[in-house]
Amino acid sequence: MKDWSIKELQKWDKEICKIAKEKYGLDWFPIEYEILNYHEMIGAMAYTGLPTHYRHWSFGKSFERTITRYNLGMEGLPYEMIINSNPSIAYLMLENPISTHLLTMSHCVGHSDFFKNNRMFEKTDPDNIISRFKSAAKRVQAYIEDPNIGIERVEKVLDACHAIKYQIPRTPGISRKKKKERDLENDDLMMEETVDYNLLNFIKENARDLKDWEQDIIEMVEKRSLYFIPQAQTKIMNEGWAVTIHEKIMKDLKLPDKYHLAFLKTHNQVVRPIVGRINPYHLGYTIFKKIEKEHGFEECKFAREIHNDESFIRKYLDEDLCRELNLFSYSYGQSKGNYVINEISDKEGWKSVRNALIRGVGLNGIPVVYVSDYDRRSNTIHIKHEHDGRDLDLSYADKVYNYICYLWHDQVTFTSIIEGEPWEF
Repeated sequence: MKDWSIKELQKWDKEICKIAKEKYGLDWFPIEYEILNYHEMIGAMAYTGLPTHYRHWSFGKSFERTITRYNLGMEGLPYEMIINSNPSIAYLMLENPISTHLLTMSHCVGHSDFFKNNRMFEKTDPDNIISRFKSAAKRVQAYIEDPNIGIERVEKVLDACHAIKYQIPRTPGISRKKKKERDLENDDLMMEETVDYNLLNFIKENARDLKDWEQDIIEMVEKRSLYFIPQAQTKIMNEGWAVTIHEKIMKDLKLPDKYHLAFLKTHNQVVRPIVGRINPYHLGYTIFKKIEKEHGFEECKFAREIHNDESFIRKYLDEDLCRELNLFSYSYGQSKGNYVINEISDKEGWKSVRNALIRGVGLNGIPVVYVSDYDRRSNTIHIKHEHDGRDLDLSYADKVYNYICYLWHDQVTFTSIIEGEPWEF
């Protein structure tokens, strides 16, 4: 039986917003809360929290996997979900007690403040994002229902686009694109020496046989990725900031003991370290607490404006904090078939540990490929993997190569370095 009412939540929401604005000077989008049961929450998770999205089998697969694991007791559910939109849309779970709702509402204020102020989100267009996704969903449905197109062709294009959805510029304002043209025989422009990191857009603009509906779907996926990339690039900061804010607000609410003790239990569960992997809530929260202790809360607000996870960790994760967090790096030893610790956070190894952490945050674990040349005569694109010391998974990369070929319709070369030697797919 629930221990709260809508009216009571509205009363606490006003108090939360008052503290956030007047005491901490936060600036966030208005938040509209929706209350979902656990089944509806899993559905929202499958569609990445958006109230509307285009159809694709992967979302249904995600739903079925999550609900099965949840019913078997193998996986829990988030206390909340919030969307980067104006107004922000946040979901509370019906089954949760009021103490959890108060924590998550305070947490949502932190997230919305982060969305509105962090530089990585400048190009996400929060004012129009819901209508954009709604329009995309309607267009995809129309293509599915078109007898000349149909669901199989639509999903094949979506599959191909999803395979390279992050092969676009990953930092707002930095396109990493340059082009130099040269003339060949008869002064006809036949070859472009180009470096273009927006593979999706390059295919959309230059593939010869793409239909209008295929170009439209490619553009949908590109815009979807541009919306979600900032969240991937700031996961540690965003969660750390939201935890920092909910802790401050919850202490200032002067809750009754029965609520406060329940809050402390939930808070400690959220920020506990996890052996063998990084808990983004714990790491981000610990770094923000360090910044506040050494430089004050205004420095925390400044950091949440200008950094992403990579620069945040590089600037603030020092030797003392690495040691306090007991961080280490490890790898899988092929010869012995087990995991091996490479470095620990001592005087000699902490920088290597920090750098190994940075290589895995955000989208840094996803390979970068780019268009290196474009031959108009044969309509061939040459794609290179930007090798950073980590070899591609060949079976996965081969599937991605085939998807690129499917979208391009013509010749594609794809090169990388495997075990120190040139490799061409």
